[in-house]
Amino acid sequence: MKVGIIGLGDIARKAYLPVLTTLPGVEPHLHTRTPATLVRTAETYRIPAAHCHADLDSLLAQDLDAAFVHAPTAVHAEITVRLLEAGVPTFVDKPIAYELADSERVVALAEERGVSLAVGFNRRFAPGYAQCLEHPRDLILMQKNRVGLPEDPRTFVLDDFIHVVDTLRFLLPGPVEHTDVRARVRDGLLHHVVLQLSGAGFTALGVMNRMSGSSEEILEVSGQDTKRTVHDLATVVDHKGQPSVRRRGDWVPVARQRGIEQCVLAFLDAVRAGTLLSAQDALRTHELCERVVRAASEQSEQAAS
Repeated sequence: MKVGIIGLGDIARKAYLPVLTTLPGVEPHLHTRTPATLVRTAETYRIPAAHCHADLDSLLAQDLDAAFVHAPTAVHAEITVRLLEAGVPTFVDKPIAYELADSERVVALAEERGVSLAVGFNRRFAPGYAQCLEHPRDLILMQKNRVGLPEDPRTFVLDDFIHVVDTLRFLLPGPVEHTDVRARVRDGLLHHVVLQLSGAGFTALGVMNRMSGSSEEILEVSGQDTKRTVHDLATVVDHKGQPSVRRRGDWVPVARQRGIEQCVLAFLDAVRAGTLLSAQDALRTHELCERVVRAASEQSEQAAS
């Protein structure tokens, strides 16, 4: 199975290549426009020079069975369109694109061509989060905080907060009837944002503070007098009277803990089986993110007036 890996930055080298290069029957083909990175990565993972490509046309000439797009977000849409037009089932890092219109165009092309398109929402596959589907979820709280990183609202939301948005959507126990966004924007930079989604019998809150003083990710789901807390996708604490703690095993790979391994396998298994994957649900997450960006921009304008 020939698999293209496009873009060899941190996410590819630290998360995806350690999985892809150890899978039986997978022949990795690398592509980046940076020659030194191409050589260094190929040497690290013992990938033959013949499987290294300095331009996309060379990669596409290999008759790929599947491809992973880990290039910078700004070129996701352009590269993904080339792959889909060539009929290559494609897995693209989130987001599909910064602009919703571009994401819609890419998803529409995949549907029109009948080519699989998957988006890298790995938290849906992370064991600590996926197992929360078995827990009562009257109230869902998710925080993903960072230190000293206020940013342009669109970049903030589409590159990072999108994980919170998608995880909430994944865990919602019913349809959303009300959506509310609160944000703090100063001098054009988004400092923090709060998203509230609610429906019959449930409320979900997503929070990101880029000036929090701590880098952390915490998920809590509760209901029926029980609560489950997941810290940094690794430690699970169940509360029902007395808390019980379950930590990641010493030999569990980080890629498995974070759901990377599982989403890679799910994508490749679907490709092998000829199962068509649709990115329509991922597009719903992008639509909600666009709503968050617009709300943050409106609140910024109101504060400035």
